[in-house]
Amino acid sequence: MEIEQKQEEVIDHFVKQASSLDGSALGPLVAEATSHPALFAFSEIIAVPNILQLEGTENSVYLDLLRLFAHGTWSDYKSDASRLPQLVPDQVLKLKQLTVLTLAETNKVLPYDQLIQELDVINVRGLEDFLINECMYSGIIRGKLDQLRKCFEVQFAAGRDPRPGQLGSMIQTLSNWLDTSNNLLISIQEKIKWADAMTEVAKEHKREVENRVEEVKKSISMKADVDLRGHEETYSEPGGVMDYEEDRSRPKRRRHPIYR
Repeated sequence: MEIEQKQEEVIDHFVKQASSLDGSALGPLVAEATSHPALFAFSEIIAVPNILQLEGTENSVYLDLLRLFAHGTWSDYKSDASRLPQLVPDQVLKLKQLTVLTLAETNKVLPYDQLIQELDVINVRGLEDFLINECMYSGIIRGKLDQLRKCFEVQFAAGRDPRPGQLGSMIQTLSNWLDTSNNLLISIQEKIKWADAMTEVAKEHKREVENRVEEVKKSISMKADVDLRGHEETYSEPGGVMDYEEDRSRPKRRRHPIYR
């Protein structure tokens, strides 16, 4: 966020400066902007009317140079170097940084061989130093150097200015993403409703089971009470059981001698 805020301040500075200059006086401003270490976006500067008025004039190379830094790569400059101003070291460094960002837009695994060729570095050591010191330390890219596989794995890369005609494709991509997100949200909401409904069903089933258990408990308790009362009544009926003490107190009948 700090890098983005700083870049906005730098862009605002150059836009104001460009609005007060014209013609060849814009040359030094363009050179300064394309050399600035914190500036990686140039579309707002290009959109300044004074800059656009360079089109078709003898100073149009300054507009072309801005467009190169907005959308092009180091290879693009080499292909058209004879028509463009010669770059100073800071501009070369900036354009190579932007080249890495362009490569990272389409591939998250960048082979060392490809990077060495695109950036014109001498060897792997020089490439890794460039990626670490000039790209990762500046905050425009994050990733992992895989020396075993000889590649750079991109985890984050700052975006470049949209190319002419690219905006429509970006809008379509974002629109498709929005539609997919909406469909996913609807699906999630439906699953939440289903889960809530199943939870209510489970709660109702639990209540029914608990009520049934209580009914069974009450039924068992009532039956036990009835059985207990019946058992007590059996042993308390008159004449049902002879009292032992009463039996002992009765006089015994004497038998006749003849029957002895």
